[in-house]
Amino acid sequence: MRIREAKDFLVAQTAEQAGLEGVPLSDLEKRMMYFTESGYVPEDPIKLNEEFEAEYDSDEYEAKISRLLHHAYGRLRKENDAVRKNWDLAIKCLRRSDHYLLVMWDLAPSTWTSVRDSLRLLASALGIIALAFFVFYISEKLEPQRTWLKEASQTHWRVLFGIFITIFLAVFFFPRRVGIAVGWVMDHALSRFLGLKEDEKDSE
Repeated sequence: MRIREAKDFLVAQTAEQAGLEGVPLSDLEKRMMYFTESGYVPEDPIKLNEEFEAEYDSDEYEAKISRLLHHAYGRLRKENDAVRKNWDLAIKCLRRSDHYLLVMWDLAPSTWTSVRDSLRLLASALGIIALAFFVFYISEKLEPQRTWLKEASQTHWRVLFGIFITIFLAVFFFPRRVGIAVGWVMDHALSRFLGLKEDEKDSE
């Protein structure tokens, strides 16, 4: 699949999803999905960007397109696996260089981000508590090592608590960056466990 074909396919699917959801998607918004600073663009990228910035807010636009992209992908996974495989091939094609479409695809949907971030924070907190109980339990059972374990547990507690605070602050102050990181993990790591990599090979 060529870059232009990949973008045509993704833009068409996004437009179809917007129609299904009743979300307005202007011609300029669709044209902006082709934008890139280092590759082929159907029109002058500078003029396109200037026209776009005069009418739209970039953050709102990126969130909107990201949501439509992920909704469209979820729909295809349920309705048409063959077309979904083409989607994976299109994303794989665009990964060879930088494209604005990938920025929006790599943004995790806000609902997914909040849920996953909350689960991560909860898991971190539970992990710290479980480790603390485990350390103190072992320290009671192993009397000769009790002093050493107490010192180690205090040190580990500080380290783990520091990690927990770091994660919490990252989610609170940089939710967008955390969303991008989650999206990247979903695309590059979890997708392999779901068999997407094998599907791509079959399509080739």
